[in-house]
Amino acid sequence: MKILTFSTLYPSAARPSFGIFVENRLRHLITTQDVESRVVAPVPWFPLTAERFGDYARFAKTPDHEIRHGLDVLHPRYITLPRLGLYVQPWTLYWAIKPVLTKIIRDGFDFDVIDAHYFYPDGVAAVWLGKALGKPVVITSRGTDLTYIPSYPWARKLIRKTIHDADGLITVSKALADILISLGAPPAKPRVLRNGVDLVTFTPKDRSEIRHRFGLTGPTILSVGNLVPGKAHDLTLQAVAQLPDVTFLLAGRGPEDSSLKALAERLGITNRVRFLGSVPHDQLVDYYNAADILVHSSAREGMANVLLEALACGTPIVGSPIPGMDEIVNCPEAGLIMADRTPEACADAIRQMFASLPDRTVTRQYATTLSWTATSEGQMQLFKDIVAARAIASR
Repeated sequence: MKILTFSTLYPSAARPSFGIFVENRLRHLITTQDVESRVVAPVPWFPLTAERFGDYARFAKTPDHEIRHGLDVLHPRYITLPRLGLYVQPWTLYWAIKPVLTKIIRDGFDFDVIDAHYFYPDGVAAVWLGKALGKPVVITSRGTDLTYIPSYPWARKLIRKTIHDADGLITVSKALADILISLGAPPAKPRVLRNGVDLVTFTPKDRSEIRHRFGLTGPTILSVGNLVPGKAHDLTLQAVAQLPDVTFLLAGRGPEDSSLKALAERLGITNRVRFLGSVPHDQLVDYYNAADILVHSSAREGMANVLLEALACGTPIVGSPIPGMDEIVNCPEAGLIMADRTPEACADAIRQMFASLPDRTVTRQYATTLSWTATSEGQMQLFKDIVAARAIASR
């Protein structure tokens, strides 16, 4: 089977960790099934590469074409307009990508299905592309594309139409499938295929050596995620202020960097908080192993890969009480969910975890049930069913 993976959420040489979960799922599908794939991962057009332009400079530095893990990846440009992006992106994506896909087909890769990730704008544009090219489309929802974006009436209208027109729907959690159903999807249409974890890369290591190398001696918690409001790192900092013996490692970069550092200073905990900046994905394994607990205070998620990666390293979780969290943190060896998403409840859950930390080998054993195998098999079966149904309908 030939698959065309389409998403604005995909890593590149300029942003190697961005959308890594999309790449990981595709890599595992390719290695376990008889599948060929091309990737079209559009990036916003921007003319300048000066560092002062932040993410826009990284867009400009993204190569037009690259090979990642043996996969052919194209990064065509599309127009996005400040303050209007939410409203125009489905159209700018469609018009930018249609000639790219037409050329891919003309050059010999006549793909069987479009594998789109993120409902808006990617999924909306993908359905339009599928109609124009006569190809079935499967859309995977990953979080804020359903928990946040439908709050905008115009986006919600397009999402509801796309739910109807897409040939297949995948979500990474049951909570997201429930949202799709509430938006009008037939109950049987969404398939829950959660993210998996690479159990070879993320594995228990020599904690004593790592902690010595990092200069860690006492109770240690870790959070991993972009420094943006939705990740609620400020909540975790306020919880740490109530835990005088705890060191907090925070891995991530983003627009809240300065404000979070200022908050740590106001709380008087700068000596116990380490802002690690952006940590390469393959180096996170050491930080997962160094920490006693991963704290995830996010306000909304689909199925955060950091949860699975931490568990695979034997590190339990303190998670916020958001939809989908209980699909992963559902037993003592996986960790504990906060009673409420407040600094006090976060601090209390961390105390409870430190009072009764699970054996790390037991946590790792639980994580072995979370590999990519079932997800790859379910994804492949859905593709086969849809391609077969399209062939029958065209006779």
